Amino acid sequence: MFDATTIRKDFPVLQRQVHGRPLVYLDSAATSQKPQAVLDAITRFYEERNANVHRGVHALAEEATEAYESARTRVARFVGADPRGVVFTRNATEAFNIVAYSWARTRLGPGDIVLSTQMEHHANIVPWQLVQPEAGFELRYVPVTPDGRLDIDGLERILATGRVKLFTCTAMSNVVGTINPVADLAGRVRAANRDCVVVVDGAQSVPHLPTDVLALGADFLCFSGHKMLGPTGIGALVGKPELLDAMPPFLGGGEMISNVTLEGTTFNEIPYKFEAGTPAIAEAVGLGAAVDYLDALGMDAVRAHEVALLEVALPALLAIDGVTVHGPRDPHERGAAVSFSVAGLHPHDIGTIMDREGVAVRAGHHCAKPLVRLLGSAATTRASFYVYNTVDEVAALVDAIEVTKRFFNG
Repeated sequence: MFDATTIRKDFPVLQRQVHGRPLVYLDSAATSQKPQAVLDAITRFYEERNANVHRGVHALAEEATEAYESARTRVARFVGADPRGVVFTRNATEAFNIVAYSWARTRLGPGDIVLSTQMEHHANIVPWQLVQPEAGFELRYVPVTPDGRLDIDGLERILATGRVKLFTCTAMSNVVGTINPVADLAGRVRAANRDCVVVVDGAQSVPHLPTDVLALGADFLCFSGHKMLGPTGIGALVGKPELLDAMPPFLGGGEMISNVTLEGTTFNEIPYKFEAGTPAIAEAVGLGAAVDYLDALGMDAVRAHEVALLEVALPALLAIDGVTVHGPRDPHERGAAVSFSVAGLHPHDIGTIMDREGVAVRAGHHCAKPLVRLLGSAATTRASFYVYNTVDEVAALVDAIEVTKRFFNG
């Protein structure tokens, strides 16, 4: 039985107060809190196994290597991937940059199209823009409809050119919460060009939905550990091994080599070819513990809990005079990140007053400026829910909005 009240006890930070009030943490889309099991796993690694991986023959080095590679195997299983295709990165942003520099930059050119969407996080916009001048491809975007969904007709018009060689989109928007039909989209782009590579942003979806990279139709999946109960500084690029194997390295140095002479270098096998230097070992161990924690909860149960919260939160927010909720209104069609606007109030002012009430929300453009501009604003306020949030905290959110309105409007 999924019980958020019991789950909360696993998260030490949630026991604290802010400004004399119990902390109501509604900013998990920015970063999630960490359960004691993750904190303990990291601490145990440093206390008992701390050593560098792969190269040592002493006991600690072997134990550290086993812990690091065990984390890779567990992450691979969590998303239905081959462990050889799981590259540990610092975050989803680095994962996108690897694909942009090591795949798109070397394989695409004038006449080709990289197709993204207007819904994307900057991490899935800027890397393509950075390599575009050198590669020479065209960068285009699928429009977003006023209700926060992708314009499928617009997608089909671009696909009809026959020039789309890479398609990338988020599986779940970090602003409007939309859950995109990634498998259907992948099928459409491959019907237009069977060799098109599909890159999926799973930063919001992997922490909240059951994920199978093959079922998504993704060639590459990018996500971060810190949004799924793991530590910062660790994420993953999950790619098809045959694609990764054919790509040049992104960074050079130790670990990613097979042999080095003064005349040249041969590279290591995947995934190590993309893990130059000493990796984030303790962070990977922490991510493995986070995956274990989520597996124990069950991702279907995680999703059901968030839908239940949305079934309460969306009507409650919409009932507040002057509040506009952005994105789909059906809880089953969206994730647990809910952006909203309050007439006449700036999101930063809202966030500041709500913080005084102990309610932590995010105010800003959420690293998705093009999308927020489409919403007709420079910023929104965002409340995002996760496994440790309760219906009582939804009520606290609503109360804090009313307090904020009274503070500014009297």
